[in-house]
Amino acid sequence: MLAQSLSAAYLHLTFSTKHRHPFLRDKTVRDVLHAYLGGISKQLECPPLRIGGVEDHVHILAQLGRTVTQADWVKELKRVSSHWAKKQGGDCTRFEWQGGYAAFSVSRSNLAQVAGYIANQEQHHKKMSFQEELRMLLRKHDLEWDERYVWD
Repeated sequence: MLAQSLSAAYLHLTFSTKHRHPFLRDKTVRDVLHAYLGGISKQLECPPLRIGGVEDHVHILAQLGRTVTQADWVKELKRVSSHWAKKQGGDCTRFEWQGGYAAFSVSRSNLAQVAGYIANQEQHHKKMSFQEELRMLLRKHDLEWDERYVWD
């Protein structure tokens, strides 16, 4: 019997800005937001392995902590980072994340591959929109979705 609770659950999380508005065009703001998201995730005991994205969405690869649910982790990431973004001024005063998100389990053996995928977002999105990317990820993970409710 284990006297200690242990977990090694890794997630690839992605969500966009509301209506995919390009709030994060400024690379400096985007990089700081990614670091800020990493800090929030660490505080929630969900150590981030890689965070990236482009002007209209973010990807986070993290180890899900033992004491927080996936839904609470995402809710807190969005709540705190949205509050921070609005303080940056300019276009960001209207900053919002979309209501939903997509999360995919990642095996330990695929962590480097997913981290590389996230690190390569800027190149990747020269050829593909967030909608195309999310549809591809949903198909890859054999998830069904309703287009009416995915894009807010």
